[in-house]
Amino acid sequence: MVTMTSADNALKSVYLGVISDQLNTAANPLLAAIRQSAADVWGKEVRRLARYGVNGGVGAGTEEGELPAAAGNNYEQFVTTLKNLYGTIEISDKAVRASENNVGAFVNLLNAEMEGLVRSSSFNFGRMLFGDGSGVLATVASVSGTSVTLDGVKNVVEGMVVDFMNEGEAVAAAAGRRILSVDRDTKTVTLSGGALTGVAEGCEMCVQGSYNLELTGLGAIFKTQGSLYGLDRSTHKWLIPYIKTSVGKISETAIQTAIDRLEETAGSRVNFIVCSWGVKRALQELFSTNKRNTDVMELAGGYRTISYNGIPVVADRFCPDGTMYLLNTDDFCLHQLCDWKWLEGDDGRVLKQVAGKPVYTATLVKYADLICTRPCGQAMLSGITEA
Repeated sequence: MVTMTSADNALKSVYLGVISDQLNTAANPLLAAIRQSAADVWGKEVRRLARYGVNGGVGAGTEEGELPAAAGNNYEQFVTTLKNLYGTIEISDKAVRASENNVGAFVNLLNAEMEGLVRSSSFNFGRMLFGDGSGVLATVASVSGTSVTLDGVKNVVEGMVVDFMNEGEAVAAAAGRRILSVDRDTKTVTLSGGALTGVAEGCEMCVQGSYNLELTGLGAIFKTQGSLYGLDRSTHKWLIPYIKTSVGKISETAIQTAIDRLEETAGSRVNFIVCSWGVKRALQELFSTNKRNTDVMELAGGYRTISYNGIPVVADRFCPDGTMYLLNTDDFCLHQLCDWKWLEGDDGRVLKQVAGKPVYTATLVKYADLICTRPCGQAMLSGITEA
């Protein structure tokens, strides 16, 4: 017979390992290429020493002259707060009781919930990798009743629960709205509830409760101003990546120039290229025009993709339009307090009844943040004409 105890045990002993593996290696090809570690985590923060420049204790001299003065490596400390990542499932008491004498039906119920959780977590985790940590999905262009037209719908999908921010302040009357439908041609989304009072042009749509609380993604790393990991870019120029805008038609010269620049100035070797789907098509068109074979590679997690001079080129739905990132993934690490875990109560149970409701919930948690120790060793080409 199926009971809440057996369900609880199944979540901890059977499903957790599978879910962790799927989220760490199968959720996103870029994430699968990034090392994950519990090192450098101190309390609620990540504190990572980053080395820049070279050791200065080197020089030439005379046969009997003074030796070079010692001048060790240059270090700065990166500091960032661990981000709290959550995923919640919900099972009704009625569904559990209906399948208590049918193990197969209960397994199907749990499988469906787990698949939904993995899909949702993969979507949001992949999105955060390209974000700037703000949690902003899009900016409102216009509002009509319960529908809003956005500046882009790349980061939204049906089922998401969102909030709206107006100049950094939450619009209380429009909080916790669920996206019911997405029209990708008109960039319009329809939301649950009544009229979106207080939402106007220029407001920002965010994931519920996530404003300024998401991972430090590529959007935060590829900036030329402001601070990164607690350091000011204006006084730490090595925090600024190579950025080339208004590229136009993609060419091997533009790509190779960026690769050569990184190796020349930072000693960094690009081993991963990620771009939008339109840029990938433009690159394939370039290969075809130049009568060049399109080589295919297999990556960690079972992904297959094309390559440029032996470097995998991966298209990602969350990569900004007309953009290509050229990365050295050895410089990236997802620092975490622990891997994915179920949130447990004092009694050790994973499934908990929602107060006043005949439903049980379980929450998957991870406390982590992404750090790039050598931002100047990464490159971005933008304004590329897509195919």
